[in-house]
Amino acid sequence: MEIKQVEAQIEAILFTLGEAVELERIAGAVDHDLETTKKILHNMMDRYSSEERGIQLIELEGAYQLCTKPSMYETIIKITNIPKRHVLTDVLLETLSIIAYKQPITKQQIEAIRGVKSDHSVNKLVEYNLVQEVGRLDAPGRPILFGTTEEFLRYFGLQTLEDLPVMDQEKLVDFKQEAEEEVQLRLDI
Repeated sequence: MEIKQVEAQIEAILFTLGEAVELERIAGAVDHDLETTKKILHNMMDRYSSEERGIQLIELEGAYQLCTKPSMYETIIKITNIPKRHVLTDVLLETLSIIAYKQPITKQQIEAIRGVKSDHSVNKLVEYNLVQEVGRLDAPGRPILFGTTEEFLRYFGLQTLEDLPVMDQEKLVDFKQEAEEEVQLRLDI
């Protein structure tokens, strides 16, 4: 089978399903091994990104999805009347970063890190589909555990959670020292 025909099959699969599809399922549908299918997908990704097109092919934790390029958002909202993207305030970003790096995590654990109630920010992140319930902690009251979603990966252009930036250990030590000093100052007041 010619590569162009395989690419057309992959496009049809991804377009029709409209969601991320695992490499194994794609390979099975196009009758190719995983390695060959992955090479074809990555060639398609390169071509979509280098050409002036309104769509892109992205990889999300070993699955692939066709989606609109972020630069096309303003054009799309003109025709669909979709409200503008949700604004992530500093509070929401702070809460989201705690969840992303510490997941799975409970609201109580988030509040212990932030030092303030986090109900509103967690609820907003769930509403924006950036965070979801991923289970329950085996502890009294069985508190909800939160983690990030596929939409989180899409929103920030990540393939996996391993792509999250790693903090410089020197800076981390400085931040911890500043935080401890600030806590001590508040206790002394």
